[in-house]
Amino acid sequence: MTATTEIVNYLDTILETASTPDFPHALNGLQVANSGTVRKVAACVDFSLRSVEAAVTADADLLLVHHGMFWGGLRRITGATYKRLKLLLDNDVAVYASHLPLDRHADFGNNILLARELGLDPVESFSRYETISIGVRGNDDLPTANIVERARIFAQRHDGDVVSTKFSPERRTRHWAICTGAGASADTLTEASELQIDTLIVGEGPHWTAVEAEDMGLVIIYAGHYATETLGVSALARHLADRFQLGWTMIHAPTGL
Repeated sequence: MTATTEIVNYLDTILETASTPDFPHALNGLQVANSGTVRKVAACVDFSLRSVEAAVTADADLLLVHHGMFWGGLRRITGATYKRLKLLLDNDVAVYASHLPLDRHADFGNNILLARELGLDPVESFSRYETISIGVRGNDDLPTANIVERARIFAQRHDGDVVSTKFSPERRTRHWAICTGAGASADTLTEASELQIDTLIVGEGPHWTAVEAEDMGLVIIYAGHYATETLGVSALARHLADRFQLGWTMIHAPTGL
């Protein structure tokens, strides 16, 4: 059993929560307190009624999520919002959220862990956002089809699948970049072009990015927003369990996206 404040302070420190810029609704850090102690951590990509119910069933005291409680913006505490909050408070479950601080982390980050999962060696940063870089990039000489297949195997383990823009069977990847989640955007495509990236691996992106990529000679591998962001919370929860001698569990709540 460990004090909630001790765990929160530790997370804030290693994730550089206070100094990492993010979208306003991320509200990184402790989002709901509990009565003061933690015995078990539950990790999940998204805060939802499903994840809260699973945390309660697992007898967890802390729910660690990537997409937090306020992702959809301000809303009245009614309906599903009320149900989720009431379930947390009735069962004394705290919530800690980490979005871009977790995406970019050198040890527990979604991007660096996905690169390793795909057998790629990240050597540089990628995907600039304000004062930070979120993603990673590297150099290889691999058939692009092999990377797509590795990504497909990974995504299917999380009830997802992979879509890629078209490429020839003989095409090879020499300069790749990764930005998990909603990684295909105008900014990432521009940066990919400037850095001569030939293969971009993301979670998801709007339709126009596939059209633009074809004209750029860039292949985009869309490996699933949910799947590409399962790695960080799982690794971080496991680390907390080891450091503070806690129980932990990973809650799987795939969205299919």
